[in-house]
Amino acid sequence: MSIPFITVEGPIGVGKTSLAKAIAANYQFELLKEIVDENPFLDKFYDNIAEWSFQTEMFFLCNRYKQLSDIDKNYLSKSKGVTADYHIFKNLIFAKRSLNEVEYKKYESIYKILINDMPVPNMVIFLDASLDVLIDRIDLRGRDFEKKISSDYLEQLASDYRVFISDFEKKHPEVPVLRFNGDELDFVQNGQDLQTILDKVDATLNTRRF
Repeated sequence: MSIPFITVEGPIGVGKTSLAKAIAANYQFELLKEIVDENPFLDKFYDNIAEWSFQTEMFFLCNRYKQLSDIDKNYLSKSKGVTADYHIFKNLIFAKRSLNEVEYKKYESIYKILINDMPVPNMVIFLDASLDVLIDRIDLRGRDFEKKISSDYLEQLASDYRVFISDFEKKHPEVPVLRFNGDELDFVQNGQDLQTILDKVDATLNTRRF
């Protein structure tokens, strides 16, 4: 029997951390949150993407590698379920959008080495939303560096996510992907919307016989 390792993914501002927290609390799973505010390059990145993209992406990659290594030995190996507010595949989404060709090839080679023996989620929840909803939620949480994100960048990123998650489903048919539209479900403000998501997660967990 495998141990539940659920990852929540989607574009910036879609509500990944809020949903991951709710799922972890509901099932008493360990919560794994990505490091964002601690990245010393992120503020500079949104000022000058070309100049600071490689440093920014390498910081995220190394920290996510360490986090995933730790949950493998500290939780999954002890039969404790985990919910994460990211999948490490997001590194390639952001890197491909921001790095030049030479940098991306270097980055990709390092990425492949690091993820070779990483624990793989056995359920993915993909959150999507319109540009207007993403902007509203980014404004609501009030991170200064996120105020620098252009609408064009955010819209392209959301599109990249949709392409990537479709490719992921084709390459990993054994991993269930649950899709939810943030325009239709406000799981932060509406308890019934949250329960709708939890019911589908519960059904998938039962089907998978965790």
